[in-house]
Amino acid sequence: MVPDPDYGPSQFSADYNVSRETIERLELYVYELIRWQDKINLVGPETLQQVWRRHILDSAQLTDFIPGDARRILDLGSGAGFPGMVLAILMNHVSDLEVILVESHVRKSAFLRHILALTGVKATILNQRIELIKLDPVDIVSSRALAPVADLLAYAEPFVLGHTRCLFLKGQNVGSELTNASKCWTITASQHPSRTDSAGTILVIKEFERVSDQSDG
Repeated sequence: MVPDPDYGPSQFSADYNVSRETIERLELYVYELIRWQDKINLVGPETLQQVWRRHILDSAQLTDFIPGDARRILDLGSGAGFPGMVLAILMNHVSDLEVILVESHVRKSAFLRHILALTGVKATILNQRIELIKLDPVDIVSSRALAPVADLLAYAEPFVLGHTRCLFLKGQNVGSELTNASKCWTITASQHPSRTDSAGTILVIKEFERVSDQSDG
């Protein structure tokens, strides 16, 4: 496997001004991701050649939209840990931060626990379906490549209060997804260009509520 010559740990460190300890944790994470990929399908195999850009940087860019007073992050459908595990590693210095990663796949959850054990990063792994988890409201709900916007909002709804911000990494279909979601939800959102994909969008949703059923009246 030939790594991406244009983007790696040094460039990421320069972009985000993180500590050497944080870079070492991310490097260990990437090493284990590649090693475990031979056992279970964690990510698209073709993305591993650009793992720092396609996965680490792609996840890290969400930190630009996390308020400084956020203390509970809920990552839905974490898979191999993107974006949730990257956020947990980057924000590990926040002593009272709670990062919760929800992943129903048993072996992917085992991989996430393995990464926590190796890196010493604080996070909680819930090996459950999203619909079954019981949690108090959170400050941030994040997700990448899990479901259309309408479904993501339904998943997030039980964990949201007025201040909660949803951060969804979306692709080129975000416009049609928002159009479809507007049939069920009233949404206050902004879109920001992805740093890793010219067709990608960071969707920041600050408020949403279900559209009332007119037939009830």
